[in-house]
Amino acid sequence: MSIARVRPADEHDLPALVDIYNHYVGTTHITFDTEPFAADDRRPWFASFSPTGPHRLLVADVDRKPVGYALSGRFCAKPAYVPTVETTVYLDPAYVGRGIGRQLYGTLLDELRDEPMARRAYAGIALPNPESIALHERLGFRFVGTFHEAGFKFERYVDVSWFERGLTDDDGAW
Repeated sequence: MSIARVRPADEHDLPALVDIYNHYVGTTHITFDTEPFAADDRRPWFASFSPTGPHRLLVADVDRKPVGYALSGRFCAKPAYVPTVETTVYLDPAYVGRGIGRQLYGTLLDELRDEPMARRAYAGIALPNPESIALHERLGFRFVGTFHEAGFKFERYVDVSWFERGLTDDDGAW
């Protein structure tokens, strides 16, 4: 099991993060983007994150090479959704199965526990994806429902299951 250094993303990471994401855009159904991005096209996305606050972008690096990232971003645009974040994690395929995703995602969730404006985290998982479901369940997420045929990619409809997790010690939902 590899142990990575987890840290806030910096601008020098952007090309590697885009390369990691583009792999999933072009080869899997787990993201509903259908065209790869250039790093310059992702600068506004990158700028939407902060090292503090509920919208964070963390990077895992091994030997100073970014090998994955986890983020918490806006769940919905309406103002009352402020205490809710949507989370995700992506890894360089060569580093999947080494415990880095759990380390990286776990660090993000731990940091969000200290964030006063973060109360709940949601994650949408395009199906099938048993590895992602297992990761989310190990990190305390619980299944809340499935949106059937929510997306269409690679000439087939894709269901998305949603999972949620409280981010506070006083979370009475469970």
